[in-house]
This record gives sequence, structure tokens and C-alpha cells, in this order.
Amino acid sequence: MSTTPAPYEPKNILITGPAGFIASHVTTRLINNYPSYKIVALDKLDYCSTFKNLQPCTSSRSFKFIKGDIACADIVNHLLIEEKIDTIMHFAAQTHVDNSFGNSMEFTYNNIYGTHVLLEGCRATNCVKRFIHVSTDEVYGETNLDTDIGNHEASQLLPTNPYSATKAGAEMLVMAYHRSYGLPIITTRGNNVYGPNQYPEKLVPKLILRAMKGEKFPIHGDGSNVRSYLYCADVAEAFDVILHKGVIGQVYNIGTKKERSVLDVAGDICNLFKLDTNQVIEFVQDRPFNDKRYFLDDQKLKQLGWVESTPWEEGLKMTIEWYKKNPDWWGDVSTALNPHPHFSAINLSDEAEWSFQYGYSRLVRSFTEVGRNKSAAGLKFLIYGRTGWIGGLLGKLCDEERIAWEYGKGRLEDRKSLLEDISRVMPTHVLNAAGVTGRPNVDWCESHKVETIRTNVVGTLTLADICKERGLYMMNFATGCIFEYDTEHPLGSGIGFKEEDKPNFIGSFYSKTKAMVEDLLKEYDNVCTLRVRMPISSDLSNPRNFITKISRYNKVVNIPNSMTVLDELLPISIEMAKRNLKGIWNFTNPGVISHNEILELYKDYIDPNFKWENFNLEEQAKVIVAQRSNNEMDASKLKEEFPDLLSIKDSIIKFVFEPNMQT
Repeated sequence: MSTTPAPYEPKNILITGPAGFIASHVTTRLINNYPSYKIVALDKLDYCSTFKNLQPCTSSRSFKFIKGDIACADIVNHLLIEEKIDTIMHFAAQTHVDNSFGNSMEFTYNNIYGTHVLLEGCRATNCVKRFIHVSTDEVYGETNLDTDIGNHEASQLLPTNPYSATKAGAEMLVMAYHRSYGLPIITTRGNNVYGPNQYPEKLVPKLILRAMKGEKFPIHGDGSNVRSYLYCADVAEAFDVILHKGVIGQVYNIGTKKERSVLDVAGDICNLFKLDTNQVIEFVQDRPFNDKRYFLDDQKLKQLGWVESTPWEEGLKMTIEWYKKNPDWWGDVSTALNPHPHFSAINLSDEAEWSFQYGYSRLVRSFTEVGRNKSAAGLKFLIYGRTGWIGGLLGKLCDEERIAWEYGKGRLEDRKSLLEDISRVMPTHVLNAAGVTGRPNVDWCESHKVETIRTNVVGTLTLADICKERGLYMMNFATGCIFEYDTEHPLGSGIGFKEEDKPNFIGSFYSKTKAMVEDLLKEYDNVCTLRVRMPISSDLSNPRNFITKISRYNKVVNIPNSMTVLDELLPISIEMAKRNLKGIWNFTNPGVISHNEILELYKDYIDPNFKWENFNLEEQAKVIVAQRSNNEMDASKLKEEFPDLLSIKDSIIKFVFEPNMQT
């Protein structure tokens, strides 16, 4: 188990957007709990912020407020130097999705350009030791309604509206400055927040104030959209924890697994005001695009010690009481209470005004259509497994190689929806990285056998059959966890299982389904099956990464195994699809490596104080439901096709530990 580093202790914190909703609660908490910290608050006091939100802070000698715009480099650089800023908490942003559909340029200016100014100031002054960038759960895009697996911090970013696109763009800049210049970045992505001080363009305060006025509740679309809500005090505590315990270079979801639809929220507010929902609720035109659901994996932040403590019912009552006591806090909010906001869009035809307002002239560019819609190679990939780890990485690789691609929308077991995908996308290749691996591990499959069969067997065969029928190439990302060391392939012998060997591991129901479908897929000559094992990547924050998993365990077994380094092998899978290679392939790096060997490398490259304990298979069996496969796979077929393929240990060092090496 790794040692816990000492908490970070800032001295002079610059908080951007502190007069807004969330940041005002964070600012107040820091002032109250850490009187030795100097807080410099920078806010331009836009329509959705007010200095009244900071009234509890004004009596503190440690608090200083500056009215100014983060997009002004002179102000930012002056404050960083003059106030000796060592920490930035960057909340300032335009955040209301409805507004972004009508005035998206304002969002680009504030959310991307403003962030860039801050980053450049940090780079130039070289005085900041911690930069906390506040993003949103909306950068992940829409979550499937039928999944109970939340987006983890390594999930692909797929924003669907102008607001979330600008936040994702800002994250890309933040990431680039961390990697290129070593800026000490931490990023947060949070669920919806509610509570006192919130400007009433957001759902909860809008409905509360309309209830107080005796007005109807305008509900976008059919109100079935699902969101997760956190009370503002809990979120302020989360930022407190991240400020002091967060790890540089990491992303932290601030979320809750407790979800409710828009109609649920409206109903709860109606109940507290003793209103009849049938009389109060009216359905209005939906947004141009309204994500059905955002759902986060909240485990990473909990490991730092944070927990949600305010139940929805209690938080909602406190919020209603605050608005009843402060009905005029925001003055005239009649525009904000409208079902859809009114916009005053920038006139982009006025070049001088544009240059003055945004600090640069518009660029006239000629664009060549490249990317997903057209491909020089004439390829188009249809990828299944959008919310999965490998599926997300495949999309990024296609972008890098300028291969046209789209994610499938259909469910694997639904033949009709798969046929609709193929008719819509018209692919040359179909890549299937979808499947049930277990939630959070293969033990889940032991008690959910029908669901496992439906996806891993029925779904995969349905897709293969349709591809065969349509004359399409299909690549299926399978598993090598269908073998176990035996007398013909003994542990430590160097004799690995080959592609033609018959699976011999039946210790888990998951492995049974994968072996079953692999055997049946042999009848389809259009299919390429890739046996992936214990996948590893350079992203050590990803909870699905084998190295990440074992580095977090209290005890590990120590058995040599074949493994797959995704950073090296996934690009090879794209090349295999281009070459139309078919049949079964052991998709692992040559050789084996043990748990202890990996953790020794982790200790050498990442954390010299890292410690762990071993236990044997008998002890392991007491804490797991399904047995785990251990084997060596013969990768000579893949090595012959790709001679530069590295051995497992060399690949892990090159692609994982050297890029992540701590100095």
C-alpha cells in the first residue's frame, strides 16, 4: 500500500469567479476554516454573480476582492506577482446551457480564452504550485439510461452542446500546459449543484421562485432527463479536500449516484409547497439538444476522504427556506424565470467591435473537410463500446489517423438497431469493443448470468452475423482469460497457449461466455478475434488499468501472466483492420510479467515509498467470488506480423513508466 503524502498547504490563493454560486461557498468555507490563508477574489461581476454572495468574507483581513476579467492578461499577471499567488482555483465561466445555444461566442471567449490567459500567466510567472481547474460532468456527453456504470475520470470526452464543448476545450488547454510546461494542474468534473445563492436561471431556484410567485413550472421536453444533484456545502467540502489532498495531474469527479429526473425535482418542490403537479407543471419546447443523463463514477474522490453528507430532501428544504428569506437577492429576475432565456448576440459583422471585445481579430479560414465524414484511405469504421475503455481509445486513434468513424447507437442483442446503424453509417469495417466484464469486476457476472449471456454471446454473434450478411469485416476485442496454466503449459516453462488451443479455464462465468462465443465465431470467416489480457495503459488514473488496480490493493498474488499494453497494441489493431487480418490472434505482448515485477517498477519509477503485501491463491479465493485466470499466451503469430512488437516488460517501461516517471 502506498504512503499518503502530507496535505498541501497554500498560502495565497487566487479564486476566479468567487461571486458566483459554487465559488462563493468555497471561498466562504476557506475563509472560515483556514484564517491563515490569504484569499484574492477576482470577479467581473457578470449577470449571474453578485458581491452579496461574498458578504460573509468581507470582515476577514485575509480576504481581498478585485473586480476584473480573467481575460485581461495585465490584471492576471499583476495579481500573480503582486499578491505572490501560489494557488489558483479557477471557477470563472459561463455555465448556463440554454444561453450557450444563443450566444456561443461568449462562452468561447470566457471559458476557453479566459482559461488560456490564466494558464499563460502561470507559465510566464512560474509562481503557482497548484492550479485547480473546475470543469463539468457535461464534457462526458450523454450517459446511456440503462447502464449503472458511471463515467470515470478516464472516460472519453464527448460534449454535445456549445457550453460543454467550451469546457472540454478548456480542459484540453489545461492538459497541454500540464504536459508541455509542467503546470501543476488538477481538474474537477462535477454533477449539478443546488443551494442558497444560486442565480435562478438554473432548474431548482427557478422552480422555487416560480412557486413563490404562484407561476407554473415550465418543463423542457417531457421532463424525463435525469440528473444527479449535490448540495452546495458538500461540494465546497469536496473542493476543500481536493485543494489539500488532490494529486497533481489528476482529474476528480465530484458526483453522487443518487439520480432524479426533472419531473422528480418538480414534483418534490411541488410537495414542499403543497402544490398539485397536474395543475402546476406545463411542458415547453425542449433545447436543441438535451442530454438524457449524466452519470459519474464517484469513487476516486471518496478515496481522498470526501463523502456526500446532505440528503436531497434536507438540502432542498434548506434551499427553499433561504429563497423565502431572500426573495429579492438577485433583484429583477423575470428574464431568468422565462422557460427559455432571451439573448443579445454579438454582432460579428462589426470587425472593430469584435476585435475590441475579444482582443483579437476574426480569422478567415478555408476549411478542407477531413475527419469523420471523409477519409483519404476510403475507410470508415463503425465502433461499438462507446462508454468502454477500449472503445473510447479506438475513437481517439481513428481521429489521430484521420480514419472516418462513428459509434454505434444500437444494442448488440437488438438486430434491428444494428441494421439501422449499418445503413446509417455505411462502414467498411466494424470494430466491437462492447461487452459485459462485470461491475466492478467479473464477480458481478456470477449473479447476472442472463445479462452476461445476452451481451457477450447473443449480442456478439448477432453483430457477426449481420456483418457476414452484409459482407463486412468485423474485429472483435475478446479475452485471453479463457486459459489456465496446466501440465502442457506449466507455470514458468515459457510454453504459452497458442491460437488453436482449446480453452481450459472454467473458473468464472464471464470466461465461460467468452470461450463459448469465441468458438462459435470460428464459423464466421469475416471475423478477427483479438484475445486481450489484463489491459495496461499509460493512464495510471484509470481504475480499469491493471497497474492501477493492483497498486490500490492491500494484498496481491504474485503470478507471471501475459498482458496487453494498450498504448502499443491498440494502434496495431487499427493496422490489422486496414490489412483485413482475420482469425484468432493472441493480442498480448510477448512474454510474461508478475505482479511483483510490475509493482517493483512502480516503486522505481513512480513512488519510492510504495509498499505492498502478497497472499496466495487460497487466501485470494476467500475474498473473491469467481476464480481468476492465470496463463502465458504465445504471441509469436502477432510478433511475426509485427516484428517491432516489444516484450511485455520493455513495453510497460517504455509506454507506461517512463512517461509517468516521477522526478
